[in-house]
Amino acid sequence: MTRVLIIGGGGMVGQKLLAKLLTDGLPGHAALDITLFDVGFPPTCPEGPARITGTLTDPATITQLAGLRPDLIYHLAAIVSGEAETDFDKGWSVNMMAMWHLLEAVRAQHVASDGAYVPRVVFTSSIAVFGAPFPPQIDDEFLSSPQTSYGAQKAISELMLQDFSRKGFLDGISLRLPTICVRPGKPNLAASSFFSGIIREPLNGQEAILPVSDTVRHWHASPRAAAGFLTHAATLDTSRLEGRRALSLPGFSCTVAEQIEALRRVAGQDAVDRIKYIPDDAIMKIVAGWPRDFDPARAIGLGFHAEDTFDQIVETYIAEDLSNTSG
Repeated sequence: MTRVLIIGGGGMVGQKLLAKLLTDGLPGHAALDITLFDVGFPPTCPEGPARITGTLTDPATITQLAGLRPDLIYHLAAIVSGEAETDFDKGWSVNMMAMWHLLEAVRAQHVASDGAYVPRVVFTSSIAVFGAPFPPQIDDEFLSSPQTSYGAQKAISELMLQDFSRKGFLDGISLRLPTICVRPGKPNLAASSFFSGIIREPLNGQEAILPVSDTVRHWHASPRAAAGFLTHAATLDTSRLEGRRALSLPGFSCTVAEQIEALRRVAGQDAVDRIKYIPDDAIMKIVAGWPRDFDPARAIGLGFHAEDTFDQIVETYIAEDLSNTSG
């Protein structure tokens, strides 16, 4: 029995991951004992896995979670980019200090077990660890120099995870996720929320606000791809990372105009007509510092994969989430 802890298990990506684990399991693992941790859970959350509610800002709670000695820990929880930028203290507390306390709690369990306890820790990082100026494509040698608080918090967490892994306390891997699109449910406080909104809302017969120029280019992958990244990372031979434990993952690069064209091809002009351009200077400033395109050769060579077109991303949302958009 493999014990799995999903920190952030009540969120969208956590629920997608849970669904994939319950349906497909993990290669090489006969059975999974899954525990979810979050501040709350949606009403659609499956009943089977154990649930623990709490906050990551409480070190005692993190100590409790590490005391379960899960074999596999997914750390998905964070406050999103827009909120981390506007609430400086909360961003550093949730996105960085909670990671420190988690790693320290795992290390304590490692020491208490005389070194026998060495869990796999999969951390969802972000392409926000990169900052402009950018080359036409960001390859695996491009430096990490974030220009937002959120990006800095993710980059520091990557470095901590790498060092704790180097010391043998755990076996970690950081996944620099593309922007996950199309997200089901309601908009969140992420500055990138509009990338999903301009597809999701029109498909549901609602008006969508576009706060940036349609020439903005960005890097996307679907929630289905994100769940695939996470399950693949759980069983990857991390010796193949050669000590570089952060990976930029595959995705699809396109402009907002190309997103809209994909929506038109899949859903027709009526859907496109529901998009209204209302500029937002604050969001435009944040987006201007984001990466636009990648050459993720390392991750592809290690078996990670995502969509080949934005049409596929739209179609995935329609197939899996269109009827659940209000969740």
